[in-house]
Amino acid sequence: MSKKLTKFDVADYLDNESVIAEYLTAILETGDTSLLISSIGDIAKAKGMGQIAVKSGLGRESLYKALKSDSQPRFETILKVLDSLDIKIKFEEKYVT
Repeated sequence: MSKKLTKFDVADYLDNESVIAEYLTAILETGDTSLLISSIGDIAKAKGMGQIAVKSGLGRESLYKALKSDSQPRFETILKVLDSLDIKIKFEEKYVT
């Protein structure tokens, strides 16, 4: 008797703003820009890619391309997507003395 495993999709678990903020914070701490772009894509998927495309003013296909882990989207594109996701970037001092 073989068991069938279902594919894990993190978007299924990004169901509230607190979880999303913690997820992005953890990803950002890795320093991996490809992973960060991909994680923004996970959040967009969780909230509805079509809705995010409309809110950001980007085409749905363009949005999918921009948020693939191997893409290098413009910073302006990332800002549009984050704004449409109701996510704000906040800068802090790296070292506090």
